[in-house]
Amino acid sequence: MKSVLAAALAALAIALAPVTHAQQSWTEGKDYDLVNPVQKTNVAAGKIEVLEVFSFGCPACNLFQPVIAALQKDLPANVEMVFLPAAFHPEEDWTVFQRAFFAAQSLGIEARTHQQLFDAIWESGELATIDSDTRRMKNPLPSIEDVAKVYEKLSGTKAATFLATARSAAVDQKMKAADAQIVAMQVPGTPTVIVAGKYRINLDSIHNPQDLISMVRFLVGKESHR
Repeated sequence: MKSVLAAALAALAIALAPVTHAQQSWTEGKDYDLVNPVQKTNVAAGKIEVLEVFSFGCPACNLFQPVIAALQKDLPANVEMVFLPAAFHPEEDWTVFQRAFFAAQSLGIEARTHQQLFDAIWESGELATIDSDTRRMKNPLPSIEDVAKVYEKLSGTKAATFLATARSAAVDQKMKAADAQIVAMQVPGTPTVIVAGKYRINLDSIHNPQDLISMVRFLVGKESHR
C-alpha cells in the first residue's frame, strides 16, 4: 500500500519532533470512516479502545512503529492501546506471526516483547522473511519453532512452553476470532487504526505523528462526550 508506506516514511523523518496539541478538525468520510456495525471492544469499563490492526511481517507496520510509539506515549488516561494481528498474507508468514502474537499474549509476555519481535524480523534478521541478498521471500520462511526460540531468548519462556501454547485450541480460537473481527471492521490493509470500535482512520490523512495523535484525540473526544 504505497500511501501507507509514504505516510510511514514521512512520519519516520519527524518521529522525534515535539508533540503539539493544536486544535484540528477531522472529517468523516474523508479522514475517517464509521465502522458499521460498531464492534465490541476489549478494554476495561470506562476505557476507550485505540486498536492497531497490524502484522509483525508487514513492512509498512514496521515503518509505522515510531508513530505508534509516539501515540502510545500521548494517550489520555481514559484510553487503552491494543493490538490485533492480521493474517492477510500467509505466504509471507503472517499466519505464523499471528499465532505467535496470541501465544505470547496468553503467556503474558507480548507487551514487553512487541517491539523486539519487529526488530527480530526487520533489524537483526533472526526471523527475517526476506532474503537480504535477493530481496525475495525466504524459502523456507521462519517456522513457529523458530519464533519460539526467539521468544525464549527475549523473555526466558521455554520454547517448549511457548509451542504448547501456540498450538493450543485457545490460540486457534483467538486466530479465528481475529480474522472475523478484521472482516467485520472492513479493514483495508495494515496498518489500520480504529478508535472505540467505530472510527476507522484513513491513513492517507496521516503525514506525521502529530496528525495521528490529533485525530485519535479528536475521535476520543467525540466518544467521551456521547
